[in-house]
Amino acid sequence: MNGIWYYVIGFIFVWTILALYKMYHEDSNLELGFPIIMWRTHKFIDFVDKLAKKAPKFWKWYMNIGIVICFGAMGLMTYLLIVSLGTITTTPSVSILIPGVDIPGSPIFIPFLSGFIALIILLIVHEFSHGILARVENVDVKSMGLLLFFIIPGAFVEPDEEQVSKVSKLSRLRILGAGSMANIVLAVVALLLVALLANCAIPAVYDQQGVEVTQVVTNAPAVGHISKGELLTGINNKTIKNSTDYVHAVYNLTPNTTVELKTNKGTSSFKLGENPNNKTIGYMGIRCQEHFVIKEDIKNTYGDILPWFWLSLEDLLKWIYIINLSVGLFNLLPMKPLDGGKMLEEVLSYKLSEDTSYLITLFTSVLIGIIIIASLLIGILIGFNII
Repeated sequence: MNGIWYYVIGFIFVWTILALYKMYHEDSNLELGFPIIMWRTHKFIDFVDKLAKKAPKFWKWYMNIGIVICFGAMGLMTYLLIVSLGTITTTPSVSILIPGVDIPGSPIFIPFLSGFIALIILLIVHEFSHGILARVENVDVKSMGLLLFFIIPGAFVEPDEEQVSKVSKLSRLRILGAGSMANIVLAVVALLLVALLANCAIPAVYDQQGVEVTQVVTNAPAVGHISKGELLTGINNKTIKNSTDYVHAVYNLTPNTTVELKTNKGTSSFKLGENPNNKTIGYMGIRCQEHFVIKEDIKNTYGDILPWFWLSLEDLLKWIYIINLSVGLFNLLPMKPLDGGKMLEEVLSYKLSEDTSYLITLFTSVLIGIIIIASLLIGILIGFNII
């Protein structure tokens, strides 16, 4: 069963339980309005307030720099999105990422556990940062909470909007940019930790032996020819010793030609399809990761289980980096209701009237929205081989 159905079943189950709970309990913090579930709390507001008041000058200067970074990222993301129009029918640049769900046309599959933990960390860091900067600017936080829009999870901080309207434009920009800036900073930290593990801990604990097949995509050309768990050692007479060898070999594949794979279980060959994300590249429909074995001296000292901690940690940090950077940058696109759209409207109002600022932001929001929706739809259609 496709992973998305687990989310759908889970949502229906949670909705039913909460609906029954609301029937017999008066809980003003819980709101149900299909397909949205929203839960508010005041429990963490004091904690956010303490963090804000410990170093208000630091937070202000941190976000003064952050505003510049946010607008730089906004410009870069907008440029890349517009440039992607040239290849939108062959390599769509936008895709939906849901942990544990193989989205047709998406170039990335996020494992459920690591992806889910990384997503929770993303939400906490993003919303707490908005709350901290709101308190730094002496804006009260009325509530914090979690929401679920059908199968898409989210979180929110609810500042006092009347107080927000009274602070300076610079203060509002700090508050708006805080979430994405925190995600970008966390992504950089996670990347540095991944590099540290990859160059120090992992080489000391493991030996690398080829790549392991982690998934065979449903209805892909490779189905029936190779299985999950096999060790891939060769592609078209090219030896595969590590992930670099694998990537180079895959990018040299041509659609509608025959590929020969060598694994620890034998040799197989089949006709390649077209890569959903780039029709000029051959498509097998498998996902792989580096295969490691614990060094004998490490195994003799620490056993078979404990040393695998380092690989699990590296995997989690990798997804913390990818998800935080992806969502943090996407949120800075100049499109309302994203933070980037609100920041654009705010900065335009320095020199332009509110009506003009609103119209410009509305135009960019509609334009970028159309590009994103088109890219998503084309990616899904390519993934289903409809186009």
